[in-house]
Formats: sequence, C-alpha cells, structure tokens
Amino acid sequence: MLLRYAILFFLFFSAHVLLAQKPEGGITVRGTILDGDTIAYIPLRVVRIYAPRHFESRREERRWNRLVRNVKRVYPYAVIAGNKMNEYEQMLLEASTDRERRRLMKMAEDDLRAQFERDIRNLTFSQGRILIKLIDRQTGQTSYQIIREFRGTISAVFWQSIARIFTANLKDEYDPAGDDRLIEEIVIMIENGDL
Repeated sequence: MLLRYAILFFLFFSAHVLLAQKPEGGITVRGTILDGDTIAYIPLRVVRIYAPRHFESRREERRWNRLVRNVKRVYPYAVIAGNKMNEYEQMLLEASTDRERRRLMKMAEDDLRAQFERDIRNLTFSQGRILIKLIDRQTGQTSYQIIREFRGTISAVFWQSIARIFTANLKDEYDPAGDDRLIEEIVIMIENGDL
C-alpha cells in the first residue's frame, strides 16, 4: 500500500514538473526544411565593416576629414528631402484637380523655403554637389527629375542652367559602387552610429 502511494505521488510530481517545462512567451520565426530537418530562418540586416583608414599623406587625411564633415552636414537634409518627397507625392495623389495640385505645390515650396532656404544657401559648392547626389540616393530620382516632376520642364532647365554655371549638375546620379563609394561608406557609418 505504501508503495502504491509512493508511485502515485511520484507520477503526480513528475507530471507537475513536466507541465512546468512548458515555454511561455517567446517569438515565432519562419523556418525552412533542409534535408528533413526544420531550421529557423531569421533574416539579419547587412553589416558592413570597414578597415581603419591609413592615409599616405596629411593632405589625403585632410581631404577625407573634409569629405566626412561635408557629408555629415548635408546628409540630414537628404533624409528630410526623401521624407518630404514621399509626403508630397501622397498629397498630390489625393488632389483631385490640377488647380488643387498647383496650390499644394506652392504651399509645399513656401514651407520648404521657410524651413531650409537659409541653411541651403549657406552650403559650400562641394556640399551642394554632395547634397545633389544624396538626394538621388534617398529618393531614387535626380534633382533635375524631381524639379521637372513638381515644377515643370522650364523650371528644371532653368535650375539646371544655374547649377551648371556653378560647376554642379542636377542630373548627377548616385553611384555607391563607383565614384561615390567614399560618400556611401561615410553615410553607412553615420547610419550605424559610428560617426
């Protein structure tokens, strides 16, 4: 009789312990089956690691530091431009008439001028050229295309002419693997919080 109670007690205690092993909370992830075995699939963001910079001369180091300073100065404006572009495109899609679209564009232009005109005018030529490239990076469109889309072809040609006088080009495209690889490296370091 004592043995029966001991066995019942042991089974009851074991069942209670087994129930205590039930996981609580946790996360659900996608999985894939590979050779009959289920493997968790968790996509990770790309992490780029750059080697420390070694400069051959003080002049090269000064150029790098100037480029870092210039990109850090204009990158926030490029991010704002990308966000504003999305916001204005959505507003224009909701507009029903051409007159309402023109009114919205005038309002948007006045808003942008009030917020950023003084800061943008104080940029150097090299900062302006970097900003043109970063706007293309953020929006997927060159500055010329953006002006042509929102203000018309005549306005785009006018501003392109002005830019060409100051050795800039509104039609410049961003090339992260080519000419703009150093700018891309700096932007990634800014986004990762390394700069």
